[in-house]
This record gives sequence, C-alpha cells and structure tokens, in this order.
Amino acid sequence: MKLTDLRDNPGATKERIRVGRGIGSGKGKTGGRGVKGQKARTGVAIKGFEGGQMPLHRRLPKRGFWNPFRTHLNEVNLGRLQEAVDAGKLDAGKPVTIEALVEAGVCRNLLDGVKVLGVGELKAKLALEVWGASKSAVAAVEKAGGSVKLLAPVAAE
Repeated sequence: MKLTDLRDNPGATKERIRVGRGIGSGKGKTGGRGVKGQKARTGVAIKGFEGGQMPLHRRLPKRGFWNPFRTHLNEVNLGRLQEAVDAGKLDAGKPVTIEALVEAGVCRNLLDGVKVLGVGELKAKLALEVWGASKSAVAAVEKAGGSVKLLAPVAAE
C-alpha cells in the first residue's frame, strides 16, 4: 500500500452543491434562497427580530444586580484541611495560604481568597493566613493550638 492509494470510503463525502449556476442545475436563479425580501439577501442576521413586534428580550422585566465589587471566595471546611494534612499534601509546619491550598489540591483556583468554615474536626496545629473564617472555625483552630490571620479588609464603623 502506498500513500497515493489511500481513499475515503465510497459515499463518505459529498460534493459541494454549486448554487446559482443556471436553471438546469436545479439550484439556479434564486440559488435556494426563495424569492425576494431581506432574508434572500446576503449578510442578514436578524436574531431577536420579531417583525416589528416588541422582541421577547425587551418584553420581559429586568431582574437582579451585578455587583462589580463582589468577592469570589473558596469555601474550605476544617475537615477537608485535616484530610489534606493526613494525606501529606499540606505541610502543617508552613503557613496555610491560598497558594498552598491550590498546590495541595484542596482548592481548584485562586479566586479572591479563602474562607474557612467550621465543619469537621481539626487535630493538626495550623497557621492559617486566609481572607475570612467563621467564629467556630477560629475557635477550633485555636483549640488545636494553631492561629488564624485574617487578610480581609476590616470595614470602618
């Protein structure tokens, strides 16, 4: 067998139909576009147009609000941190930051930071440097002998 002998299976490909090449071809004159009107022309894209009637996307009311200052946080439970320490993925001797958690596979991506929540049991002594932590999580970390440093800006009262 040679490279020149390679062929597609019969019927696997279709020939392109050349439109607008005379009435004998069956696709002549209007070229399969019907007759007249805006849609028979080239370069027409009428996506939401409903013939002059108010389109659906303008008939429906607007809802909600997009806050440009919202913080997107990873939420991590204490039990998940303990699992990572037990598996040897998280070093208890080093400070636990968002970068360390991503490297350990606890969080998938950086986002704006990490909030630690108090679900689960923590036995390891960890030094957490996180954006936020719940009161129960802070209490559990300090009970285990660790510390929590919050990186979130404190709101002025």
